[in-house]
Amino acid sequence: MQNLPLGDVSLETFLSEYWQKKPLLIRQALPGIKAPIAADELAGLACEEEVESRLIIQDPASDQWELFHGPFTEATFSTLPTVHWTLLVQAVDHWVPAAADFLAQFYFIPSWRVDDLMISYSADKGGVGPHYDNYDVFLVQVSGCRQWEVGGIYDETSPRRSDVPVKILSEWKPEQRWILEPGDLLYVPPRVGHNGMAVGEDCMTCSVGFRAPSHRDILLDYSESVGEALSEEVRYADPDLVPQANPGQITSEAVEKVQKIFTRYVEDDDKLAQWFGRYMTSPKYQDEETAPEERRLEDVRTHLSKGGKLVRNEGSRFAFHEHGQKIWLFVDGRQYTCSGLMTDLVKTLCAERQIGSEHYVSSEGHDSLLLDLLSHGSLYLSA
Repeated sequence: MQNLPLGDVSLETFLSEYWQKKPLLIRQALPGIKAPIAADELAGLACEEEVESRLIIQDPASDQWELFHGPFTEATFSTLPTVHWTLLVQAVDHWVPAAADFLAQFYFIPSWRVDDLMISYSADKGGVGPHYDNYDVFLVQVSGCRQWEVGGIYDETSPRRSDVPVKILSEWKPEQRWILEPGDLLYVPPRVGHNGMAVGEDCMTCSVGFRAPSHRDILLDYSESVGEALSEEVRYADPDLVPQANPGQITSEAVEKVQKIFTRYVEDDDKLAQWFGRYMTSPKYQDEETAPEERRLEDVRTHLSKGGKLVRNEGSRFAFHEHGQKIWLFVDGRQYTCSGLMTDLVKTLCAERQIGSEHYVSSEGHDSLLLDLLSHGSLYLSA
């Protein structure tokens, strides 16, 4: 793995000493960086109905904040103040190929852990106030300058301002402070407080956020997945029941039986792995799922023979899990069971954003898989 955006820090050192442990500032992690999208194009995205965006405006005189949700209009941006505002657009990588390529630079962390690329654009002194996130984030300065403050560890019990619509920490105590210039990167672990403020105009920051599902969400989704597959005929049973002094007592033996029911399904490694693959590749936005569209194999072969590529949809998620002689491929919440020569194709699809004829082997398995991925929109044809 080469050209990681970690400066002089090795991947091994980053993972063992910083990842989910403490912040790290890397000067010129991405020298000569270019913004994956222009500021006016970012504003244009924020005007689209299907794009998640926010606009945060601060009144420094009263220290009040306003929060607006997109979609916006051109008039919104023409009436903004000259200072103290920030536009935030989520999942820019879903809509802009250059943003998806930018995000791919951070796949030294497993790609199924990556959530999206949020891009913020701020006027002078614009920011969102001191806050913390429940996930890891790489903050990359791509244009202009931003001052970042980093504080201690915060959680849901930490006091927040109740008089503003944004989650601002009311007892903010910065411990470190830097000004980031284009190419600089700041890594912030989960629950570490941080506060960014634009220094001057044309301040654009790319935030690479990671998926960290809560234990609550994991348990709820897995329980639902297991439960939906079970017959109503599978019931609690106690053929070894013995007399007890009080009919209202729930005995330890009864509780142990229930515990064994849970253990039976949690310890099913295959079932758990398959659920987890589907869960972690589910689309960020459920409405991104498209109805299957029929594709012709001959068209795909002709496209590849002429030097064309099969490209992963910018919003799609790919992952795999090896199971004996088979390999399970997970794409956008769907599962495919593959084996033999398909193993190499699966691993390439999960490691690369695009494949060409050199990765294509004409076989029933390869053809069926690629046609299905194309029909669901997880892959598309590109020159």
